[in-house]
Amino acid sequence: MKSLSLKNNLIGYTFIGPFVIGFLIFTLIPAIASLYFSVTDYDLLSTPSFIGLENYSSMFTDDSKFWASLKVTFLYVFIGVPLRLAFALFIAMILNTASKAIGLYRTVYYLPSIIGGSVAVSIMWRNLYGDEGVINHFLNVLGLDSVRWFADPIAALWMLITLSVWQFGSSMLIFLAGLKNIPPELYEASNVDGAGPIVRFFKITLPMLSPIILFNTIMQTIGAFMTFVPAYIISKGEGGPLDGTLLYSLYLFRQAFVYFDMGYASAMAWVMLIIIAILTAVLFATSKKWVHYESKGGH
Repeated sequence: MKSLSLKNNLIGYTFIGPFVIGFLIFTLIPAIASLYFSVTDYDLLSTPSFIGLENYSSMFTDDSKFWASLKVTFLYVFIGVPLRLAFALFIAMILNTASKAIGLYRTVYYLPSIIGGSVAVSIMWRNLYGDEGVINHFLNVLGLDSVRWFADPIAALWMLITLSVWQFGSSMLIFLAGLKNIPPELYEASNVDGAGPIVRFFKITLPMLSPIILFNTIMQTIGAFMTFVPAYIISKGEGGPLDGTLLYSLYLFRQAFVYFDMGYASAMAWVMLIIIAILTAVLFATSKKWVHYESKGGH
């Protein structure tokens, strides 16, 4: 029995070994190292020198670009994530119908999420919003003036937000799975009671989807805070115009690999981690008021 138990344990350790090794090498050890670097003056070339909390103090008191990047990132997250989830739910409800080509439709709608964060798509997006791009041409057809997307910081940020909304596929599939799990008896009973589509949506669909909405909101919020490639490509790594696309992750990258201030960048990374943790905790705390769990009788 001991030999069989040891054999089973070895098999289990063999299967989880790659994950454990990968977690240690690529997550835990780098996280500990970045925490150490965050309290040092480190330029990637010389030996780190301990400076205590000076990086954090400088970040909050002397660095105006830190606050600018934080403002841009919060706007990007708090506008982009709700729009992305709303659009994903809208498409999921459309696809939640019986159709012979439904598999093809789901694949087509999911494609933007596969390629949406790539360099090629970011370049395409930059060309679409150019002065002579398709978007301005479409505005001209409608009788509207062209927009200088790369000269106006607000317009440039909206350009990033629309790219984020376009990558709705993963959220859409999760919403679609949630819609499939809503008992049809609920809709049948509401029809008998004379409830219209709007009432059914707010009284049945949203409450039953609330755990999925919570999950998607948390995952998309975390992903939005870590957005880097679109901002880097569209702004050519500068975060312009006037820091309008200087997302937090892009500014962190510039501190680390443009200014070679790895200690400061590490401190920024830990501040981002704390911000994400706080927002996640707030979402979980408030979920008791609006998330419906059948096993707990709902709220």
